[in-house]
Amino acid sequence: MTGSRDLVFEIGVEEIPSGPLYAAISQLKVLAAVALKDARLEYEQIDTFGAPRRLVLVVQGLSERQNDLDMRAKGPAVRGAYDENGEPTKAALGFARGKGVDVADLVRDTENGGEYVYAVIRADGLPVTDVLPALLARLASGIEWPKSQRWGSGDTRFIRPVRWLLALYGADVVPVEFAGLTAGRITFGHRFLSPGAIEVPSVSEFFEALRRGGVLVDAEMRAQLIREGIVAAATDAGGTAVVPEKVFAEVVNLVESPSVGVGRFDPAFLRVPREILETAMESHQRYFPVQDADGALMDAFIVVHNGDPDRTEAIVRGHERVIRARLSDAAFFYDEDLKAGMESWVERLSTAVFQEKLGSVADKVARIERLTEALGTLHGAAPDETSRAARAAHLCKADLVSHVVVEFPTLQGVMGRYYALASGEHEAVAQAIVEHYLPRFAGDALPASVAGLLVSAADKLDTICGIFALGQAPTGSADPYALRRSIIGVLTMVLDGGLRITLDEAVSAALAGYQGTLDFDLEATGAAVKAFALGRLEIMLRDRGHEFDTVDAVLQVAADDPADAARRCDALTAARATAPMADVTTAYARARNLGDALLGTEYDRSIMGAAETALADAIERSESLVAGAVASADWDGALARLAELRGPIDTFFTDVLVMDPDESLRANRLRLLNRFTALFAGVADFSRLQG
Repeated sequence: MTGSRDLVFEIGVEEIPSGPLYAAISQLKVLAAVALKDARLEYEQIDTFGAPRRLVLVVQGLSERQNDLDMRAKGPAVRGAYDENGEPTKAALGFARGKGVDVADLVRDTENGGEYVYAVIRADGLPVTDVLPALLARLASGIEWPKSQRWGSGDTRFIRPVRWLLALYGADVVPVEFAGLTAGRITFGHRFLSPGAIEVPSVSEFFEALRRGGVLVDAEMRAQLIREGIVAAATDAGGTAVVPEKVFAEVVNLVESPSVGVGRFDPAFLRVPREILETAMESHQRYFPVQDADGALMDAFIVVHNGDPDRTEAIVRGHERVIRARLSDAAFFYDEDLKAGMESWVERLSTAVFQEKLGSVADKVARIERLTEALGTLHGAAPDETSRAARAAHLCKADLVSHVVVEFPTLQGVMGRYYALASGEHEAVAQAIVEHYLPRFAGDALPASVAGLLVSAADKLDTICGIFALGQAPTGSADPYALRRSIIGVLTMVLDGGLRITLDEAVSAALAGYQGTLDFDLEATGAAVKAFALGRLEIMLRDRGHEFDTVDAVLQVAADDPADAARRCDALTAARATAPMADVTTAYARARNLGDALLGTEYDRSIMGAAETALADAIERSESLVAGAVASADWDGALARLAELRGPIDTFFTDVLVMDPDESLRANRLRLLNRFTALFAGVADFSRLQG
C-alpha cells in the first residue's frame, strides 16, 4: 500500500428505533467490505458504530489509490466469434462491448483443447477521492430497513429523515451526495446537551468531537457504562436490578449519553403480582425493577435517561410520576379482574374470534377440553390428572378477556394462573393454565406437569388440524399460523417432556373436533398432518446427531410413536459405531438382495450343510430373544442379539454357494436368508441404511 489514510462517514438522522439500528450497524460493515473489495481498495480495518441519531463507518488505513486492473475475461469460442470470412459475429461484438474493449483487441487462446477469445482489460487505478463519493452514496442507499419512509419533496427512502452527512478522508472532505444533502465536515452532538453544529477538522478528531458534543457513539461502550451504572444504582437502593437482556439491548440504543438514576413508587403497589409491575416498568417504560436479597420485588426502579446528568434527580421525579400512573392503572385492572371471576370470562370468549372459519375462542376451548381428555387417555394419565387437565383446558383462554391481559398481552397464561388460584382452583389446574403456552420457541422450557403437557398438546394440535382441514397448510416459508413451531412443540414434549401419545391417535382425536362443522376429507387431512409432523420429526432427530439413513430406517417402522423412534435412533446410532453391527448390516444388505420374498421363510434342515445349519440354529436362538427385546422396547438388547449373528452369517456367505445350480438347494438357502432378514424387521428397515 503506497499511502493510506483513515475514512469516516457519518449519516445523521432522526432517532432510529433500537432493533433496526443494531441491524443497520451490522449491514453497513458487510456492505462496506464488499464495496471496497469490488472497488479494488485496500484497507486495514472496518468498524461501524451507531447511536439513535447516527450511523458511522470508519475505515482505517484506506489506500489512497485503487489497485490497477489487469485481467483477462474469457469470451465465446473462436468458431462462434467469427464467421467464415473471419469477420466478428454478434457474439464477439457483444462480448467486446460488454467488457469495454474494441473487438479488434480481442485475443485468441486455447483452453482444455478449445480455442476461445479473451478480452484483456487493463486500467490504472483512480485516486480514492474520485471513487469514494459514489461508493459511499451506494452504501447509504444499500442499507435495508424493515420499514422506510420518504420526507419532504425528495425520493430517497430511509428509516428516518436524513439531516446531515459527514465524510472525511484524513482531513479532506469527501463530497458524498445522498438524500438531497452533500457531505461536509459538520456533525451534531447530543440533541439537548450540545444542539449546535460541530466542525470536525479530521478523522482523528471525530470521536473526541462527538464526546465533547455529549455523544458516545460506540454501543459497546454505552452498554458497559449503563451496566456499571445499573449495578451502582441498585446497590445504592439496597438491592439488585432485574435486567432482561432484550430490554437492556433496547435501552443501549435509545440513548447517546446515558445517565442512570433510581426512582421509587408507593410500596402499596407491591400487593399486585410482580409480573404486572415488571411488565409495566420494562415493556412500557424500559425501567429496570429492583429486588431484595430474597428475590422479592422492592419499591424501586432504575431509569437510564438521555438527559443532563446534573438533572438526573429532576428527571427521575418525572419518571416517578409516569410510573405512578402506570401502576395505578395496573392495580385498578387487577382489582377489577378479581371481582369478575373466570367463568364469566369463559362465556365472553364466544365474542372473540379464533379464526374466521374455525369459530370463536370459546369454540376452540370446547375442542381443547374434549381433546385434552382424549390425550389423557392416550397418555395413560391418572383420572385425577385428566380431570384437572380438562378443567385447566376449560379455563386456559379465559384470561384473554381480562383487563390486565388486554393491557399487557404478554401476561396471558401468567395472569390465568393468578386468577385461577384466587378463584379457588387446584394448584395443578392453575399451573397447567400458564404451562399450556409452553414451549413457545425452540429451547424453551416444557410443561412440568402432566396437566400442562396435555393442555399444551391439545391446544397446539387443535390449531394444526383445524388449519390443515381448511386446506391452509404451510407452504415454503409461509407459515402465518406458526404451525411448524406448534408441531415442534408437541414433538419436543413427546421426546423430552414425557408426553406419551402416538401421532395417528392424537391427530385423529384432534380432527374429530372439527367433524360436523367443517367439510374436509378426514383420511387425507390426517395423512397430511402426520406427514407434516414426520417432516419436522426427521429434522429434529437429525439435529440430535443421527445420520439421515438411520432416521429414515427407523421412521419406516416407528413413525407413529416419536418417542419410540427417538429411542430406536439412539440405539441404532450407537450400534452402527461398532464393528459387529457394521458387518451384520452389510450382510443384511447382501441377504436382502439375494432373497426372494415369494419363497417364504420355511426351510428344510435335512438338505443343509454345516454352515447353513449353524446359521439356522443362530437364527432360531435369536428369534425369541429379539422378539422379547422388541416387545419390551429394549432396542439396545435387540440390536445386540442381531449383532451376534455376525459370525454365522459371515461363515455362511464364505462357505455356501447361495445360487446353487440345484434348484431345491438354491430355494432352501434363499428361504434361510429370508428368515435371517425377517429378524431385523421389528427394529428398523435396514434396507434404508447406506452401509
